[in-house]
Amino acid sequence: MKRNILLALGLLAATGVGAQTFRFDFTNSKKPRENFIKVAAADNYTAERGYGYDLQPAPAAESTAPFFFSVDVPDGNYLITAVVGNRRAAGETTLRGESRRLFYENVSTKKGELKTCTFVVNKRNTRISETENVRIKPRERRKLNWDDKLTLEINGTAPQLAYLTIERVEDRPTVFLCGNSTVVDQDNEPWGSWGQMIPRFFDDRIAFANYAESGERTDTFIKAGRLKKLLTQMKAGDWIFIEFGHNDQKLKGAGKGAFYSYMTSLKVFVDEARARGAHPVLVTPTCRRSFDEAGHIRNTHEDYPEAMRWMAAREDIPLIELNGMTRTLYEALGVEASKRAFVHYPAGTYPGQTKALEDNTHFNPYGAYQIAKCVIEGMKRLDLPLVQYLRADYEAYDPAHPDAIDSFRWNDSPFTEIEKPDGN
Repeated sequence: MKRNILLALGLLAATGVGAQTFRFDFTNSKKPRENFIKVAAADNYTAERGYGYDLQPAPAAESTAPFFFSVDVPDGNYLITAVVGNRRAAGETTLRGESRRLFYENVSTKKGELKTCTFVVNKRNTRISETENVRIKPRERRKLNWDDKLTLEINGTAPQLAYLTIERVEDRPTVFLCGNSTVVDQDNEPWGSWGQMIPRFFDDRIAFANYAESGERTDTFIKAGRLKKLLTQMKAGDWIFIEFGHNDQKLKGAGKGAFYSYMTSLKVFVDEARARGAHPVLVTPTCRRSFDEAGHIRNTHEDYPEAMRWMAAREDIPLIELNGMTRTLYEALGVEASKRAFVHYPAGTYPGQTKALEDNTHFNPYGAYQIAKCVIEGMKRLDLPLVQYLRADYEAYDPAHPDAIDSFRWNDSPFTEIEKPDGN
C-alpha cells in the first residue's frame, strides 16, 4: 500500500494537481485536457499503475456495456465529479461506487451534451492499526468495500464517461451505517439493501459509510472489529445509524435476549459515538415478509423492536420506526405483489440458478429503494439536520402508497450471486 501511495503522489505531482486529487480524461480526443490523465482502452488496473479499468475489460467504442474504474487511495471521503455524456452519441448513465452503492441513476444526455454529477464516496480497507484488522468473513474478501481501491461502476442503457475527478475532502459529515443484511452494500444481483440505495437521494455535502454486513448481530459486529474500525474514521458532528435485531433474536441462553445482551451492545454503540461528539440514531429492524391469513404482517422480531424503542426513550436517542413503516409498505403492496420487493425469482432467471429463489427477508433493488425512502421519511419526522442535504429531486414518500413496481428502472450490474446472504 505504501508503494501505491508513493506512486499516486508521483502521478499527482506530474499532473500538477493537489495532493490526493486525481483527474482523468476518457474522451476520444488525442490530447488530454489540461492537468488530466489521459485514459486509454489498454489502461487496465494494476497495482503498479494505481488506477485503471477494473474487474472486466475496458468498453469498446460505442459500447453499451457497463464498466468499472478503480484508483488506489487512502481511507477517507472523496468528492467525485463525473462528467457524463459523449460528443458523438446520446447516452443514459447510472453511477455507482464501491460495493454497488447508488449515487446517480438514468442520467440522460443528448448527442454532444455533457452533464456534471457530483457525490461523495467513503472508501476504507480492513486495517484498524499496524497490528489489527477487521475480521471479515471469507465471502467478504471479494467485496469492493474492503480493499485499497476506490471503485466506480459506470452503468446504464448507454453509459458514458467523459471526465472524472476524485478529490479527498475532510469537511463533510459522515453517516456511518451499522447493521446486517438488510442494510449492507450487496455486491451482486439480485440482492439489495436500503444502505446502498440511500446515498442516491443526498447531495455532495455529505458522505455515507456503510459498515453493515450480512449475518451480524450487535455483539458480533463489535467483536469483529467493525465498530472499532469505524471509530477510527469518526469525527465530531458525524452520525451513526444502528439497525440490528434479525440475527440478535437467535441468540439464546442466560443473559441473552432483547432487554439483556442486545441492549448492552446497543449501549456500546451509543456511548462510543457520543464520546466522539457524533450523533447516534436507532433504527428498528425491517419486518420480514410474513403474512397472516388476514393479509397482515406478523411480528417475527419478538421483543427486539420494543427494546430498541425503550432504549431510545431512556437515552434520549432519535428513533426511526422502520419496523412500522415496512409493515405498512408490505401490506400496501399486498401478499403477492410484495414478493416483487424481495428476492423471489423463478429458476433460470440468473446464471446457475437451478432452483427458484424465495427469500422473505432480503430485498431486491426495488424493495431496497423503497425502504431507503422510508428511512429518509423517518429522518424528516425527527427533523434531523441531515435532511438539509437531500437532493432537490427527492419527493415526499408514503409507504402506504409505494412507487409503482413496473415504473422502477434498474440496470443490473454484471455480477450475480444465487447464494443467499448470511442471516434471516
